[in-house]
Amino acid sequence: MASTSLLQSPNLFLKPQNPNPPTKPHFPTTTIKCSSSSSSPPPQPLVPKPPSPPPPSHHPHHNIRDEARRHNTTHNHHFSAHYVPFNADPSSAAAADSESYSLDEIVYRSNSGGLLDVQHDMAALKNYDGKYWRDLFDSRVGKTTWPYGSGVWSKKEWVLPEIDSDDIVSAFEGNSNLFWAERYGKQFLGMNDLWVKHCGISHTGSFKDLGMTVLVSQVNRLRKMNRPVVGVGCASTGDTSAALSAYCAAAGIPSIVFLPANRISLAQLVQPIANGAFVLSIDTDFDGCMQLIREVTSELPIYLANSLNSLRLEGQKTAAIEILQQFDWEVPDWVIVPGGNLGNIYAFYKGFHMCKELGLVDRIPRLVCAQAANANPLYLHYKSGWDQEFKPVKANTTFASAIQIGDPVSIDRAVYALKNSNGIVEEATEEELMDAMAQADSTGMFICPHTGVALTALIKLRNKGIIGVNDRTVVVSTAHGLKFTQSKIEYHSNDIKDLACRFANPPVQVRADFGSVMDVLKTYLLSKAPKT
Repeated sequence: MASTSLLQSPNLFLKPQNPNPPTKPHFPTTTIKCSSSSSSPPPQPLVPKPPSPPPPSHHPHHNIRDEARRHNTTHNHHFSAHYVPFNADPSSAAAADSESYSLDEIVYRSNSGGLLDVQHDMAALKNYDGKYWRDLFDSRVGKTTWPYGSGVWSKKEWVLPEIDSDDIVSAFEGNSNLFWAERYGKQFLGMNDLWVKHCGISHTGSFKDLGMTVLVSQVNRLRKMNRPVVGVGCASTGDTSAALSAYCAAAGIPSIVFLPANRISLAQLVQPIANGAFVLSIDTDFDGCMQLIREVTSELPIYLANSLNSLRLEGQKTAAIEILQQFDWEVPDWVIVPGGNLGNIYAFYKGFHMCKELGLVDRIPRLVCAQAANANPLYLHYKSGWDQEFKPVKANTTFASAIQIGDPVSIDRAVYALKNSNGIVEEATEEELMDAMAQADSTGMFICPHTGVALTALIKLRNKGIIGVNDRTVVVSTAHGLKFTQSKIEYHSNDIKDLACRFANPPVQVRADFGSVMDVLKTYLLSKAPKT
């Protein structure tokens, strides 16, 4: 494959960037005032006063970071967050005291070896009511005020409340299109209220940007604190490496990427290379790369950027909050998310649940996790009724390469999210996901195979009558279709073994003369004429 030859080229020698970028002045920021003390009454009245954009600067050298420094003062709220063991009871002081870590510590697992979670001081956040938070978040949409123009950092108080805005590394990610799939819904599913959240319309073309801006921003903070972090590394099936390399490049931080050889698209491969990452092509699958990066980061001062690191989920959860914003804070009935390493399904649950707990909405949607049948460990676990012990599988090749994962890191998080949202798990065969992708593209979209997996889950649940004709349903599209053009070319060329490619639309070869062109056009137009 082209990707193999590119990585094996003796002329390709990628060097990490300068690990010690010049330090910028530290200017803390604030947006709202609040106290977590139980003795402090909540502010009265609870009328939000969102920050106004700063007046335009007349200084020729001022930029939006400079304006943020000039118009913000010191932190005077008491919002905070810290790491705790995943699924720890937040009401149990003993549990929290027994194991809790600052976000400034470099830690990925609990003492028992389990997952960690970022736990916010909900008591402090609850000093402001749901209307306050809705109005505050809405007031930041579409602005260029640093850093609130980002769909992630517009929710800064719920993401990394204590980070200085000057440490944030952002491409103003998020704020992605919520597309009304009118024709697809009506024509193929008989649905009037189907939506596709195009998270792939982002800086590097996937939802991974949402989490990576948070993680790299925290690494930027740690390096300014002289913590032992030389670079940031990840194992990837494509999109994670693209996001990591782009944000590290923006911050001048070296990035190291472990990729499974011959298992990602050329478009995905070239992104970390172009952004200056140190790329290792390894003769194994994603699970093998993941094992290696975990071993390496335990020995070298390389910060682990995979979704084992719960910081990423804090950014990804903002996509759920965005969906609610885009529906004017009305809750959809269903949200369908493709699942591979399974951090994203939990991130969506966390975003929705946080909105409910803080009074922005009164319920959460039902969640569906969609897996490729060739890499379906969660689906098999779900079909057992969650009763049997989870068993990883050997993931087989799938066009949905980013979710070709047999031993997902976030299995416990996914099970928790699905159980607590009355959720469902579905699967899609290769033929089903490619047909669903082709159908969606024929109605004006241009989606990735992973979105085809999610649409297949929707089709199956719709055919079973589980999702109703009038149910407001959101399908999460995780990456841009331009990253997967080769699979689309093969489909529309009828060049995929064992697939019928029922909706293929190959170009018609025709001679360069008027009569031949007229003949094929007449045949085509007759086939499209309304049936009487």
